[in-house]
Amino acid sequence: MIGLIVGVVVALIVLVTILDGFIIVRTREAAIIERLGKFQRVAHAGLNFKMPYIDRVRDKISLQVRQLDVMVETKTKDNVFVQIPTAVQYQVVEGREREAYYMLSNHEQQIVAYVQDNVRSSVANMNLDDSFSSKDTIAQNVAESLRDNMAEYGWNFVNTLVTDIRPDARVRESMNSINAAQREREAAIAQAEAEKIRVVKEAEGAAEAKKLQGRGVAEQRKEIVEGIAQQFALLREAGVEENPEILMLISQYLDAMVDVADRSHTNVMYMPSNPQGMLDLFGGMRDALLATNRIQSGPTRS
Repeated sequence: MIGLIVGVVVALIVLVTILDGFIIVRTREAAIIERLGKFQRVAHAGLNFKMPYIDRVRDKISLQVRQLDVMVETKTKDNVFVQIPTAVQYQVVEGREREAYYMLSNHEQQIVAYVQDNVRSSVANMNLDDSFSSKDTIAQNVAESLRDNMAEYGWNFVNTLVTDIRPDARVRESMNSINAAQREREAAIAQAEAEKIRVVKEAEGAAEAKKLQGRGVAEQRKEIVEGIAQQFALLREAGVEENPEILMLISQYLDAMVDVADRSHTNVMYMPSNPQGMLDLFGGMRDALLATNRIQSGPTRS
């Protein structure tokens, strides 16, 4: 019975010893193995063997890319206080896990110190407006400083981003007011230019219309003169040798009355309706003809 118990105890000790001699490390991880308190080696992903009871896993560190968000409060060259959120993406360099684990007690504090120092030194030489357009420059300066100072500790910095620049709320309101006023000014200038172009085009159109109208009137008068000359010629050919212009005037008067009746906007035109009125009308025409004949046939004064 005692022998059986001893055998079971020995078997358990052997089993525990065997199990203690193997460790499993996950993908993108590294295990720091120490032997009697002293660094021994780094175990990578997979099944690894260590000396039972002598070696132990001090810690496991991730080899994945990490992100550290840092908020930096600083002052610009024109004395405006701003908050600048900065994102730092970094990872442990494979093969340098020992330095990354042992050389810094708190690597995040070290990174935050470098980020704050470089952001403040960069923004201090910029005005507020320049800082908005120079975010990439600020991020580049921070990244270069981190790579130069943290490379010896086994850390690689993948990317550094300045995600925003946040001035005080009152400063933001002032900037918005300035931008709104500038946009209103540009809109007013554009509207005035459009109105100027419209007025100029209307004036040019009116001038062109009057020019064309003048040409039309000139052509009309030319045609009227040629028509009158043709009528004179026809009257003389018909035997009306004396005072043909009087007959033409009477004819044009009657044509004008017809044209007024056809094209006028009025609905009523008053004309003599009784025989006496028509006689008076033709009498006036006759008197005009006789007066013209007397004037032309009278003696000429010397």
